[in-house]
Amino acid sequence: MRREEEKAYIHWMYQAAGMGGGKFLGILRKTWTPEEIYKMAAEGKLEEKLAGKYQKKAARMEAAASSGGVCDIQEAYREMTDRGIAFVTAEEPEYPQKLAAVPDAPYGLYYVGRLPEKGKKSIAVIGARSCSEYGRAMARQFAAALAAAGVQVVSGMARGIDGIGQQAALDAGGYSLGVLGCGVDVCYPPENNRLYGQLIEKGGICSEYPPGTAPRAMLFPPRNRVISGLCDGVLVIEAKERSGTLITVDMALEQGREVYALPGRVTDPLSRGCNGLIKQGAALVETPGELLRSLHMECEERTTCRQTELPVLDGVQERLLRLLDFQPASAETLRQAYMDSYGAYMAVPEIYHVLLQLCAMDYAGQAGGNYYFRKGKY
Repeated sequence: MRREEEKAYIHWMYQAAGMGGGKFLGILRKTWTPEEIYKMAAEGKLEEKLAGKYQKKAARMEAAASSGGVCDIQEAYREMTDRGIAFVTAEEPEYPQKLAAVPDAPYGLYYVGRLPEKGKKSIAVIGARSCSEYGRAMARQFAAALAAAGVQVVSGMARGIDGIGQQAALDAGGYSLGVLGCGVDVCYPPENNRLYGQLIEKGGICSEYPPGTAPRAMLFPPRNRVISGLCDGVLVIEAKERSGTLITVDMALEQGREVYALPGRVTDPLSRGCNGLIKQGAALVETPGELLRSLHMECEERTTCRQTELPVLDGVQERLLRLLDFQPASAETLRQAYMDSYGAYMAVPEIYHVLLQLCAMDYAGQAGGNYYFRKGKY
């Protein structure tokens, strides 16, 4: 039987078996061919061949086999591939090698775009969904540097750190892969639609769940093992003391992956997860160069995001922007800092005018009252 015809049966089994079918199919494949499994299901003999916890899945497959024929299976598979969705199993050389070495790796992966290139380093950049401006800036800085150095950036395309890091990697001309907790033809979260399209065009999207699978809370923890399994290490930018990010970290440790964490302020709830990981032995990284050197790679070192090239601003705007931090400061504090740093006096109306200009250009933000902060863009 041709490989694509065989994979059509496997695709059908993924859909018919329901959630968690990947492990089930891996067990079946140790004994029977995909065609033999389908024939047993169609004849109502699959359930009697199995015992225990897999009988329910066998019953689902028998019910599905009774409602359609071989032609329907092959046609459904062709329709899927015609939409640009590819399917690869653990038995094929195209399956990612790093993931294949994980004990509970999914038996098959659906993907659009490209899977990670073999022989290249990959790092998962993950963190809080409701991240701070500091987290935004660090996710951009680290992901862009990794991508520029040829490291493949993998994440879950989630809100916050995940999506920000992946966008930065693509913007730097690198490769990024989004691992979804739904079908690859479902953009989740919907507000990352632009990133979703760019990942398909310049990188890839993958999932162990069949196309059309809607996002559900129960699907995301298993998804996280795929993220870490595809990588050489995991970088945590921001995380609360108890968060979904730490689930990925636990899976990475079980898989023998290196864990890196960015330190933060001890008073910031979004830094407690990272600081806790460092206490437990995670590698502390303050710059992309430190991380790349641990991967035996080199990069142009940039110690802080303030040293990145600023947009074209006039002299006063640029100097004041350099004084802004990710933590809000009052206009009066900034006026005094301007005087101390540059020896130049600024009247109160003037500093408000410049701060509002920076806000209008989206380089700064206002945090209630007269407090201002640097946006995590530069």
